[in-house]
Amino acid sequence: METPGQIPHGPGHARRVYDSIFELLPDVDNPTPLVRVRRLNPSDRFDLFAKLEWYNPFGSVKDRAAWAMLRRLEEEGQVNERRGIVEPTSGNTGLSLAAMAGARGYRMRAVVPNKVPAEKKLLLKIVGAELDVVSDELCPAPGLGDGSINLAKTHARAQADRYAMPNQYENPANVEAHYRTTGPEIWRQTEGRITHLFVSLGTCGTVTGTGRFLKEKNPRIRIVAVQPTPGHDVPGLRNVEQLAVSKLFDPSLIDDLLEIDFELAYHRALDLCRQEGLLAGPSSGLILEGARRIIERDREGLGVMIFPDNVFKYTTNLAKHARELREGLEPPR
Repeated sequence: METPGQIPHGPGHARRVYDSIFELLPDVDNPTPLVRVRRLNPSDRFDLFAKLEWYNPFGSVKDRAAWAMLRRLEEEGQVNERRGIVEPTSGNTGLSLAAMAGARGYRMRAVVPNKVPAEKKLLLKIVGAELDVVSDELCPAPGLGDGSINLAKTHARAQADRYAMPNQYENPANVEAHYRTTGPEIWRQTEGRITHLFVSLGTCGTVTGTGRFLKEKNPRIRIVAVQPTPGHDVPGLRNVEQLAVSKLFDPSLIDDLLEIDFELAYHRALDLCRQEGLLAGPSSGLILEGARRIIERDREGLGVMIFPDNVFKYTTNLAKHARELREGLEPPR
Protein backbone atom coordinates (compact mmCIF):
# COMPACT_ATOMS: atom_id res chain seq x y z
CA MET A 1 0.00 0.00 0.00
CA GLU A 2 1.27 3.49 -0.84
CA THR A 3 1.92 5.84 2.04
CA PRO A 4 -0.16 9.04 1.68
CA GLY A 5 1.96 11.84 0.27
CA GLN A 6 4.73 9.46 -0.78
CA ILE A 7 5.65 9.07 -4.46
CA PRO A 8 5.71 5.34 -5.32
CA HIS A 9 8.99 3.76 -6.39
CA GLY A 10 9.69 1.98 -9.65
CA PRO A 11 8.77 2.89 -13.24
CA GLY A 12 5.55 4.89 -13.19
CA HIS A 13 4.55 5.27 -16.83
CA ALA A 14 0.98 6.18 -15.94
CA ARG A 15 2.06 8.97 -13.60
CA ARG A 16 5.27 9.84 -15.49
CA VAL A 17 7.15 9.91 -12.17
CA TYR A 18 10.49 8.09 -12.03
CA ASP A 19 13.27 7.37 -9.58
CA SER A 20 15.93 7.47 -12.30
CA ILE A 21 16.46 8.77 -15.83
CA PHE A 22 17.16 5.16 -16.85
CA GLU A 23 13.54 4.22 -16.17
CA LEU A 24 12.63 6.41 -19.16
CA LEU A 25 14.44 4.08 -21.54
CA PRO A 26 11.92 2.51 -23.95
CA ASP A 27 10.50 -0.98 -24.06
CA VAL A 28 7.29 -2.59 -25.24
CA ASP A 29 5.37 -1.05 -22.31
CA ASN A 30 6.93 2.40 -22.76
CA PRO A 31 7.62 2.71 -26.51
CA THR A 32 8.90 5.69 -28.41
CA PRO A 33 5.97 7.19 -30.35
CA LEU A 34 4.75 6.45 -33.84
CA VAL A 35 3.44 9.52 -35.67
CA ARG A 36 1.60 9.35 -38.98
CA VAL A 37 3.21 11.17 -41.93
CA ARG A 38 0.52 12.72 -44.10
CA ARG A 39 1.59 15.55 -46.42
CA LEU A 40 4.81 13.89 -47.55
CA ASN A 41 3.25 10.47 -48.13
CA PRO A 42 2.73 9.93 -51.89
CA SER A 43 -0.08 7.32 -51.56
CA ASP A 44 -3.36 7.58 -49.66
CA ARG A 45 -3.53 3.77 -49.64
CA PHE A 46 -0.26 3.44 -47.72
CA ASP A 47 -0.15 4.17 -43.97
CA LEU A 48 3.23 5.73 -43.21
CA PHE A 49 4.50 6.29 -39.68
CA ALA A 50 7.68 7.77 -38.20
CA LYS A 51 9.07 6.22 -35.02
CA LEU A 52 10.51 9.19 -33.18
CA GLU A 53 13.68 7.94 -31.53
CA TRP A 54 14.64 11.36 -30.20
CA TYR A 55 12.08 10.65 -27.46
CA ASN A 56 14.71 8.42 -25.90
CA PRO A 57 15.95 10.12 -22.72
CA PHE A 58 19.39 10.93 -24.15
CA GLY A 59 18.07 12.02 -27.53
CA SER A 60 18.57 9.27 -30.10
CA VAL A 61 18.03 5.67 -31.15
CA LYS A 62 21.53 4.94 -29.83
CA ASP A 63 20.27 5.03 -26.25
CA ARG A 64 19.03 1.49 -26.77
CA ALA A 65 22.40 0.02 -27.78
CA ALA A 66 24.37 2.17 -25.35
CA TRP A 67 22.35 0.99 -22.36
CA ALA A 68 22.58 -2.67 -23.43
CA MET A 69 26.35 -2.42 -23.90
CA LEU A 70 26.88 -0.55 -20.64
CA ARG A 71 24.77 -3.01 -18.67
CA ARG A 72 26.78 -5.91 -20.13
CA LEU A 73 30.04 -4.25 -19.06
CA GLU A 74 28.61 -3.76 -15.57
CA GLU A 75 27.44 -7.38 -15.34
CA GLU A 76 30.91 -8.54 -16.36
CA GLY A 77 32.55 -6.25 -13.78
CA GLN A 78 34.51 -4.37 -16.45
CA VAL A 79 33.65 -0.81 -15.34
CA ASN A 80 33.91 0.91 -12.00
CA GLU A 81 35.00 4.22 -10.44
CA ARG A 82 38.57 3.69 -11.69
CA ARG A 83 37.90 1.99 -15.03
CA GLY A 84 35.71 3.85 -17.48
CA ILE A 85 34.83 3.60 -21.17
CA VAL A 86 36.51 4.53 -24.45
CA GLU A 87 34.49 4.42 -27.68
CA PRO A 88 34.79 5.66 -31.29
CA THR A 89 31.66 7.58 -32.21
CA SER A 90 30.07 9.91 -34.73
CA GLY A 91 28.23 11.48 -31.82
CA ASN A 92 25.00 9.76 -30.82
CA THR A 93 26.33 6.54 -29.28
CA GLY A 94 29.09 8.49 -27.58
CA LEU A 95 26.62 11.02 -26.24
CA SER A 96 24.36 8.29 -24.87
CA LEU A 97 27.28 6.39 -23.35
CA ALA A 98 28.85 9.50 -21.85
CA ALA A 99 25.63 10.69 -20.22
CA MET A 100 24.84 7.20 -18.91
CA ALA A 101 28.38 6.60 -17.70
CA GLY A 102 28.42 9.91 -15.85
CA ALA A 103 25.16 9.07 -14.13
CA ARG A 104 26.63 5.70 -13.08
CA GLY A 105 29.91 7.19 -11.88
CA TYR A 106 32.27 6.18 -14.74
CA ARG A 107 34.54 8.24 -16.96
CA MET A 108 34.06 8.30 -20.75
CA ARG A 109 36.57 9.02 -23.50
CA ALA A 110 35.11 9.58 -26.99
CA VAL A 111 37.18 9.29 -30.18
CA VAL A 112 35.42 11.52 -32.71
CA PRO A 113 35.98 12.23 -36.42
CA ASN A 114 36.64 15.86 -37.18
CA LYS A 115 33.75 15.96 -39.66
CA VAL A 116 31.21 15.38 -36.89
CA PRO A 117 29.11 18.57 -36.46
CA ALA A 118 30.40 21.03 -33.88
CA GLU A 119 27.11 20.71 -32.00
CA LYS A 120 27.77 17.03 -31.31
CA LYS A 121 31.35 17.62 -30.17
CA LEU A 122 30.17 20.31 -27.79
CA LEU A 123 27.37 18.14 -26.43
CA LEU A 124 29.86 15.36 -25.74
CA LYS A 125 31.91 17.76 -23.66
CA ILE A 126 28.81 19.10 -21.92
CA VAL A 127 27.93 15.61 -20.65
CA GLY A 128 31.48 15.12 -19.42
CA ALA A 129 33.25 13.11 -22.13
CA GLU A 130 36.96 13.50 -22.76
CA LEU A 131 37.39 14.12 -26.49
CA ASP A 132 39.96 12.87 -28.99
CA VAL A 133 39.22 14.49 -32.36
CA VAL A 134 40.82 12.67 -35.30
CA SER A 135 40.99 13.24 -39.04
CA ASP A 136 38.49 10.53 -40.08
CA GLU A 137 35.82 11.98 -42.36
CA LEU A 138 33.36 9.35 -41.18
CA CYS A 139 33.24 7.17 -38.13
CA PRO A 140 35.27 5.23 -38.93
CA ALA A 141 36.87 5.61 -42.35
CA PRO A 142 38.39 2.33 -43.56
CA GLY A 143 42.07 2.25 -44.42
CA LEU A 144 43.15 5.34 -42.54
CA GLY A 145 45.42 3.53 -40.11
CA ASP A 146 45.07 5.32 -36.80
CA GLY A 147 41.43 6.27 -37.35
CA SER A 148 38.64 6.42 -34.81
CA ILE A 149 38.32 2.71 -34.09
CA ASN A 150 42.06 2.01 -34.06
CA LEU A 151 42.78 4.91 -31.72
CA ALA A 152 40.04 3.78 -29.34
CA LYS A 153 41.41 0.23 -29.42
CA THR A 154 44.88 1.60 -28.74
CA HIS A 155 43.61 3.40 -25.63
CA ALA A 156 41.79 0.26 -24.49
CA ARG A 157 44.93 -1.89 -24.92
CA ALA A 158 47.51 0.57 -23.62
CA GLN A 159 45.42 1.69 -20.65
CA ALA A 160 43.45 -1.43 -19.86
CA ASP A 161 43.29 -0.41 -16.21
CA ARG A 162 41.52 2.84 -17.19
CA TYR A 163 39.27 1.92 -20.13
CA ALA A 164 36.95 -0.79 -21.41
CA MET A 165 35.73 -0.51 -25.01
CA PRO A 166 32.11 -1.50 -25.76
CA ASN A 167 32.80 -1.36 -29.55
CA GLN A 168 29.38 -0.70 -31.02
CA TYR A 169 30.55 -2.05 -34.41
CA GLU A 170 31.06 -5.59 -33.11
CA ASN A 171 29.12 -5.86 -29.86
CA PRO A 172 26.15 -8.25 -30.16
CA ALA A 173 24.40 -6.32 -27.38
CA ASN A 174 23.83 -3.62 -30.01
CA VAL A 175 21.69 -6.00 -32.06
CA GLU A 176 20.04 -7.58 -29.02
CA ALA A 177 18.85 -4.20 -27.76
CA HIS A 178 16.73 -3.70 -30.89
CA TYR A 179 15.58 -7.31 -30.97
CA ARG A 180 14.29 -6.92 -27.40
CA THR A 181 12.83 -3.40 -27.64
CA THR A 182 12.50 -1.72 -31.06
CA GLY A 183 11.07 -4.73 -32.88
CA PRO A 184 8.50 -5.69 -30.23
CA GLU A 185 7.44 -2.05 -29.84
CA ILE A 186 6.74 -1.69 -33.56
CA TRP A 187 4.92 -5.03 -33.73
CA ARG A 188 2.60 -4.08 -30.87
CA GLN A 189 2.13 -0.46 -31.99
CA THR A 190 1.04 -1.55 -35.47
CA GLU A 191 -0.97 -4.53 -34.14
CA GLY A 192 1.12 -6.76 -36.37
CA ARG A 193 -0.04 -4.98 -39.54
CA ILE A 194 3.38 -3.60 -40.53
CA THR A 195 4.38 -4.48 -44.11
CA HIS A 196 7.51 -2.32 -44.54
CA LEU A 197 10.32 -1.22 -42.23
CA PHE A 198 12.44 1.71 -43.43
CA VAL A 199 15.84 2.17 -41.77
CA SER A 200 19.28 3.62 -42.43
CA LEU A 201 22.67 1.90 -42.11
CA GLY A 202 25.28 2.79 -39.52
CA THR A 203 26.61 0.18 -37.11
CA CYS A 204 23.67 -1.91 -38.42
CA GLY A 205 22.49 -2.85 -34.94
CA THR A 206 19.10 -1.23 -35.58
CA VAL A 207 18.37 -2.86 -38.93
CA THR A 208 19.66 -6.28 -37.86
CA GLY A 209 17.94 -6.48 -34.47
CA THR A 210 14.64 -4.92 -35.51
CA GLY A 211 14.57 -6.65 -38.88
CA ARG A 212 15.31 -10.06 -37.36
CA PHE A 213 12.49 -9.74 -34.83
CA LEU A 214 9.94 -8.58 -37.39
CA LYS A 215 10.93 -11.24 -39.95
CA GLU A 216 10.40 -13.91 -37.28
CA LYS A 217 6.92 -12.53 -36.70
CA ASN A 218 6.10 -12.25 -40.41
CA PRO A 219 8.64 -13.21 -43.10
CA ARG A 220 6.70 -11.17 -45.68
CA ILE A 221 7.59 -7.87 -44.01
CA ARG A 222 9.94 -5.97 -46.33
CA ILE A 223 13.06 -4.54 -44.71
CA VAL A 224 14.16 -1.48 -46.69
CA ALA A 225 17.66 -0.13 -45.98
CA VAL A 226 18.56 3.33 -47.20
CA GLN A 227 22.17 4.33 -47.82
CA PRO A 228 23.70 7.70 -48.81
CA THR A 229 25.80 8.15 -51.93
CA PRO A 230 29.61 7.87 -51.55
CA GLY A 231 31.40 10.99 -50.33
CA HIS A 232 28.45 11.97 -48.15
CA ASP A 233 28.60 14.00 -44.95
CA VAL A 234 25.57 12.65 -43.10
CA PRO A 235 27.09 11.84 -39.69
CA GLY A 236 26.55 8.33 -38.41
CA LEU A 237 25.44 6.87 -41.76
CA ARG A 238 27.39 4.81 -44.26
CA ASN A 239 26.81 3.02 -47.49
CA VAL A 240 27.54 -0.65 -48.09
CA GLU A 241 31.08 0.11 -49.30
CA GLN A 242 31.86 1.42 -45.81
CA LEU A 243 30.29 -1.46 -43.87
CA ALA A 244 33.47 -3.52 -43.59
CA VAL A 245 34.01 -1.94 -40.18
CA SER A 246 30.76 -3.40 -38.83
CA LYS A 247 30.40 -7.06 -37.89
CA LEU A 248 26.65 -6.62 -37.31
CA PHE A 249 25.30 -6.29 -40.86
CA ASP A 250 23.15 -9.22 -42.01
CA PRO A 251 22.39 -8.73 -45.72
CA SER A 252 20.01 -11.72 -45.73
CA LEU A 253 17.48 -9.58 -43.86
CA ILE A 254 17.42 -6.81 -46.48
CA ASP A 255 14.72 -6.89 -49.17
CA ASP A 256 15.46 -3.50 -50.74
CA LEU A 257 18.69 -1.52 -50.59
CA LEU A 258 18.36 2.01 -51.91
CA GLU A 259 21.11 4.52 -52.56
CA ILE A 260 19.94 8.14 -52.18
CA ASP A 261 21.81 11.33 -53.06
CA PHE A 262 22.97 12.53 -49.66
CA GLU A 263 22.01 16.13 -50.43
CA LEU A 264 18.39 14.96 -50.34
CA ALA A 265 18.87 13.93 -46.71
CA TYR A 266 19.09 17.59 -45.75
CA HIS A 267 16.31 18.82 -48.01
CA ARG A 268 13.91 16.10 -46.91
CA ALA A 269 14.75 16.89 -43.28
CA LEU A 270 13.67 20.47 -43.97
CA ASP A 271 10.48 19.15 -45.57
CA LEU A 272 9.72 17.14 -42.45
CA CYS A 273 10.27 20.20 -40.25
CA ARG A 274 8.18 22.51 -42.41
CA GLN A 275 5.39 20.27 -43.68
CA GLU A 276 4.91 17.63 -40.97
CA GLY A 277 6.04 19.43 -37.82
CA LEU A 278 8.60 16.68 -37.26
CA LEU A 279 11.92 18.23 -36.25
CA ALA A 280 13.92 15.37 -37.73
CA GLY A 281 17.62 15.17 -38.53
CA PRO A 282 19.20 14.44 -41.94
CA SER A 283 19.29 10.66 -41.51
CA SER A 284 15.51 10.78 -41.11
CA GLY A 285 15.32 12.85 -44.28
CA LEU A 286 17.25 10.17 -46.15
CA ILE A 287 14.93 7.46 -44.83
CA LEU A 288 11.87 9.47 -45.85
CA GLU A 289 13.13 9.78 -49.41
CA GLY A 290 13.73 6.03 -49.57
CA ALA A 291 10.26 5.34 -48.16
CA ARG A 292 8.63 7.62 -50.73
CA ARG A 293 10.28 5.72 -53.58
CA ILE A 294 9.13 2.34 -52.27
CA ILE A 295 5.61 3.64 -51.64
CA GLU A 296 5.41 4.91 -55.22
CA ARG A 297 6.31 1.38 -56.32
CA ASP A 298 4.17 -0.68 -53.91
CA ARG A 299 1.30 1.81 -53.38
CA GLU A 300 -0.35 -0.11 -50.49
CA GLY A 301 0.83 -1.19 -47.06
CA LEU A 302 1.77 0.03 -43.59
CA GLY A 303 5.31 1.30 -43.18
CA VAL A 304 7.38 2.41 -40.20
CA MET A 305 10.39 4.67 -40.62
CA ILE A 306 12.88 4.66 -37.75
CA PHE A 307 13.87 8.31 -37.31
CA PRO A 308 17.16 8.20 -35.35
CA ASP A 309 17.35 11.72 -33.89
CA ASN A 310 16.18 15.31 -34.20
CA VAL A 311 17.50 18.27 -36.12
CA PHE A 312 19.09 20.24 -33.29
CA LYS A 313 22.53 18.58 -33.55
CA TYR A 314 22.77 19.33 -37.28
CA THR A 315 22.02 23.02 -37.66
CA THR A 316 25.54 23.78 -38.90
CA ASN A 317 25.35 21.04 -41.53
CA LEU A 318 21.87 22.11 -42.58
CA ALA A 319 23.03 25.68 -43.08
CA LYS A 320 25.85 24.34 -45.25
CA HIS A 321 23.50 22.41 -47.53
CA ALA A 322 20.51 24.77 -47.60
CA ARG A 323 21.66 28.23 -48.65
CA GLU A 324 18.40 29.93 -47.68
CA LEU A 325 19.03 29.10 -44.03
CA ARG A 326 22.10 31.35 -44.01
CA GLU A 327 20.15 34.37 -45.19
CA GLY A 328 18.59 36.89 -42.84
CA LEU A 329 20.48 35.79 -39.75
CA GLU A 330 22.06 39.21 -39.27
CA PRO A 331 20.44 42.67 -39.22
CA PRO A 332 20.75 44.59 -42.51
CA ARG A 333 23.68 46.95 -42.73
